[in-house]
Amino acid sequence: MADLSIQVRKLDGASVVEPCGFINAHTVRQFEAALEKLISEGHYNILLKCDNLNYISSAGLGAIMGQIETVRENGGDIMLSNLRESVFLIFDTLGFTQLYRVFEQEEDALGALMGTKKGHK
Repeated sequence: MADLSIQVRKLDGASVVEPCGFINAHTVRQFEAALEKLISEGHYNILLKCDNLNYISSAGLGAIMGQIETVRENGGDIMLSNLRESVFLIFDTLGFTQLYRVFEQEEDALGALMGTKKGHK
C-alpha cells in the first residue's frame, strides 16, 4: 500500500520536502525518516511543500513537532507552503499555524527563508 511518497530537493540554504499522499499511522515512519535524514546531514531549513499532501494525522503532526526543537536550536526553521484547504484546516485547528510560518507558494517561503539567512553562515 503506497499511501505516501516523498521527494526531497536540496537547494542552497534550504531543503524542500514534498510529501504526496497521506501521512498517517501507517506512513508516519517514512515521513519521520525523511526529516531525520535531512537534520542528521545538517539541513536545518526545511520547507514542507504540501500541494500533493491529501491528509496528515496527529502522528504526522507529532513527527514535525519532534524535530522543531533541534532545527530551531541550530538556527533553522520548518515552514509550510502550498497547503490544500483541507490540510490547512488540520494544521490551523490544532494551532500549528501559530507555531509555524505558512506560505501560499514555495517561492514566498524560500524568499522569506533567504531573507532570514542573510545574517547566518
